[in-house]
Amino acid sequence: MMVTILPVHMAIRDTDVERRGQSLAGLTILLGVSGGIAAVDTVRLARELRRHGANVRVALTHSAQRIITPLAVEWATQGEVITDWDGNMEVLDQVDGILVAPATRDTMASYVHGLQHGPLMMALSVARSRDCPVMMIPSMHLDLANDPVTDDIVQEVRQHGIHVVWGEEQEGKRKTPHHEEIVARFAHHMNRGKKNRKEVVITLGATRSAIDDIRYVQNTSSGATGFAIADDLFRHGHDVTCVAGVTTVSAPQWLPLILEATEPNAMLKELQVLSKDTIQAWIHTAAVLDYLVAKPAEGKIASQQGTLNIELIEGEKHIEAIRAACKDAVRIGFKLESGIKQKDLIYRATAQIEKAGMTAVVANRLEDLGDSSKPRGYLVDSLGSHFVLEDTPKMCEAIRTFVERGI
Repeated sequence: MMVTILPVHMAIRDTDVERRGQSLAGLTILLGVSGGIAAVDTVRLARELRRHGANVRVALTHSAQRIITPLAVEWATQGEVITDWDGNMEVLDQVDGILVAPATRDTMASYVHGLQHGPLMMALSVARSRDCPVMMIPSMHLDLANDPVTDDIVQEVRQHGIHVVWGEEQEGKRKTPHHEEIVARFAHHMNRGKKNRKEVVITLGATRSAIDDIRYVQNTSSGATGFAIADDLFRHGHDVTCVAGVTTVSAPQWLPLILEATEPNAMLKELQVLSKDTIQAWIHTAAVLDYLVAKPAEGKIASQQGTLNIELIEGEKHIEAIRAACKDAVRIGFKLESGIKQKDLIYRATAQIEKAGMTAVVANRLEDLGDSSKPRGYLVDSLGSHFVLEDTPKMCEAIRTFVERGI
């Protein structure tokens, strides 16, 4: 069945979804649902898979059908829903990956021992023989989750190459993670084996320099751009490390490693340590202070003392300081200017590429940010070419292309 994904500006029917990413585009995913109470989230999970491009098919166990109806699942997926052996079993031969959520202990044990008491178990056996990616999301009471036998079963499942993701402990249960987190982790699992997956470091957020123990000088950056890029690269299978300054937006919970470094010098030290590893791509979205407080005061400077003069000294440029250590990696910088024409913006971005040895720079004008009628920015490469980035998804796609292409 053909599923239509409509642009945001067009009328949306209740069965349609708005596309939020391409990490599962072109893939047919079998969503296996077993009889845990978390099966009530199947509709949300199925629609989230579709938002990232997946063509979703579903296999419901008999126990799952006591919790959620096939009709609701068919509405959510606009695709095949297999409930018994009389369903369209050919679907099982056409899947690119399988997500089992929730996965009961019975489902995992049955898989380990090769039991065939339903279409889902057959699909999992077929996946094992064809090396098809599978991820399971267990959901059960804490007593059952802590049973040593459960540990043994999960270890055996993992030995078969299945990725098992536990949710947090809440209300005496190991609940399934939020549906957005499940899909993000599943997309990463599906894509991490592709060619040209890279180890990437992303700096993001604002930085600050202390005036005294409670005051500081800080520039403006929410961290949203860096987290958006990190999320996109993670979903497409890359190994992402974030070095975060001060942020005002929440980080996606599924990002594997976020190192905090709120001061410019602390952030630079983190980058210098990371540069000793085999990092294949560096993306510098952080707003790093150009000027730092020369001599921060100890304690608190007393108020009502008249004019306060603070000496500022020029800080190190991170992209220049780690240039030698990153010469064999893709390096993408960000440059924000204000009150200049587009051609001058491109010229300054090109100058930054030449001075710091960057692969490309994303250039923005302050007055354009937040204006939906203006481009998100301009991507300038080392050859002097520049490309209009219409919005954040286009920016993420362009950066990902540079990362995967390499130098």
